[in-house]
Amino acid sequence: MFERTGDQEQGNGQGPSAALLDRMSQEVASLLGESAAQDMTALVGVNTEFRGIIHYNGTVRIDGRIEGEIHTDGVLLIGKDAVIRATVSAGSIVSCGRIFGDVTATESVKLIAPAVLKGSVTTPQLSMEEGVCFRGSLEVTLGGEEDPVLGSVPEMKAVAGAN
Repeated sequence: MFERTGDQEQGNGQGPSAALLDRMSQEVASLLGESAAQDMTALVGVNTEFRGIIHYNGTVRIDGRIEGEIHTDGVLLIGKDAVIRATVSAGSIVSCGRIFGDVTATESVKLIAPAVLKGSVTTPQLSMEEGVCFRGSLEVTLGGEEDPVLGSVPEMKAVAGAN
């Protein structure tokens, strides 16, 4: 699914960059299914810079620099060379690049090493590999469901009144 660039090791093509692309491909396939993972709406290349607001449907991969806002109900893929200085809202986010800004995902956020995320994250599901740098706040949303661990937690007034 992902094109291998010239920074891979010579020979068998299985250098660190190739392994990282394979892991991103696996994450995307698990989110979208194998056939849908092949259908990418757009690609923002390594040498591309964009300032402004992006709205899109589908799957977009960013390897360049974005400053502003990104909005989608679809999937946002952030490559290892990407630098995102933006407010991001998406259905799902898979990143091994750098994000500086607040992130909201309605489905999931997956951070693959060597990802960096500095900002607040709001999502029902977050996964982070060892080697990821995360500095900020996290709010795990439940999508209107009761918390499976805590169940229904009584409000503070009810607890205080019991004493």
